[in-house]
Amino acid sequence: MKMLSRDELQGVIGHEFSHILNGDMRVNLRLMGLVFGILCLTVIGRILIRTSGRKNPLPLLGLALIIIGWAGVFFGRLIQAAVSRQREVLADASAVQFTRNPSGLAGALKKIGGLTYGSRINSPHAEEASHLFFADGLGDSLFATHPPLVERIRALDPSFDGGFPRVIQERPSDVSPAPGATQLSRPPQIPGRPLVQAEGDRFAAPFISQHAVIANIGQATTQHLRYAVDFHHAIPPALEAASRDPLGAGALVCAFLLASEPSTRRKQLEDLDRATSEAIRDEIMRVWPDTQSMPPQAKIPLVDLALPALRRLSRQQFEQFRAATETLVASNTETDLFVYMLRKIVVRHLETYFFPEQRRVTQFYALRPLAPDCGVLLSATAYAGQENATKAYAAFGQGAESLSRAARSEIPWLPPDQCDLSHIDAALARLSQAVPQIKKNVLNACAQTVVADGVIQEGEAELLRAIADTLDCPVPPFVQPHEEAGAPVLGQD
Repeated sequence: MKMLSRDELQGVIGHEFSHILNGDMRVNLRLMGLVFGILCLTVIGRILIRTSGRKNPLPLLGLALIIIGWAGVFFGRLIQAAVSRQREVLADASAVQFTRNPSGLAGALKKIGGLTYGSRINSPHAEEASHLFFADGLGDSLFATHPPLVERIRALDPSFDGGFPRVIQERPSDVSPAPGATQLSRPPQIPGRPLVQAEGDRFAAPFISQHAVIANIGQATTQHLRYAVDFHHAIPPALEAASRDPLGAGALVCAFLLASEPSTRRKQLEDLDRATSEAIRDEIMRVWPDTQSMPPQAKIPLVDLALPALRRLSRQQFEQFRAATETLVASNTETDLFVYMLRKIVVRHLETYFFPEQRRVTQFYALRPLAPDCGVLLSATAYAGQENATKAYAAFGQGAESLSRAARSEIPWLPPDQCDLSHIDAALARLSQAVPQIKKNVLNACAQTVVADGVIQEGEAELLRAIADTLDCPVPPFVQPHEEAGAPVLGQD
């Protein structure tokens, strides 16, 4: 991902997808089973050769089986390697058919040939997984699982002269530790934009540039990879352990839904006692203190980490968990839009897993019937990011302007009581049934609403990410570009 261009990555993904489509995994498994079946003759021969006794013919039979078995394994591996090379040629051809771009895959193969450290895998078990490699990791031999790189490239680019570009790959020891990687008790540091420490050792949400919000939609960069590494190292150990356990993962999500105001939180816990067990309530209170030190931008990634563990719940346990989250949201009379969207992200991902028969189908191919729903979503987004109705209306206007042209209909501006959580839930349910292009237009309008005043707080950016996730259009974190030494940090004076 760091060394290949977009076209080259598409070629590699097309190649691997071709293996699945062409049934190469099935062929490999059958060949492995055949070779192992022949090898069993050698195993039986070893057992027989150890038998003793006068005039016992079994050792001679065992020796014969060992010879037959080894010969069979030798020729079986030759056949296996030959079949694998042919399937690699087929995968290359299929990748070009999918991408319509022979130079993409050819460029990736040229970079593999030009790597300073080569593609050889120095592991005693490399041969066992050789059929999974993209290039030959064993060196040229009779048992090579891939054709020579030069042959593969010339099949894609007949003008190739055999010269590989020199590609230098950094060793792990050459890479300096990511900033903030050892700060386990503090929120994750986002590369290029340090968090601002405020009074009371709390972390104030920094500003994000308008360009960063729009440019990051649908674009993943190496900075996002660095952000993910930093985030992984910055998670408190207690929360990381909780995200891997079904009970702890459910408690982690519920802890994010608890209100910061003590009286409201007490009411939530009282209502939760009637909806779930005491063990779940105790687990929520155990992880809740650690969640208070996590900034808004850490909540969605932590929820993503918790989802695999939550999928290990039984259907009955999931229904109890869903009821618990619904109780926490309903008990909080001042639930903000981000907390609600966080709960909706979790429930949406899990409902499609536990109840696949309820999966929604596409029903809207035009934006015009969804204009009222767009008005609900844009109005709620504008209210969430602005201090008064005047500024909220101005922000709404900027987002609705582009959407009105696409919908060929007026997007209605609604008062707060007509864009509350129940209305938002219904609007998102309808918008989720639209085709991807409509979702893209709606998401872009929400982004325009958020950036209307030119000052995008971290909470607003995370709200936009939450809305995108509920529309099945997830976007990466909004990471600021690295600044030159001495340059001001974006959003700061």
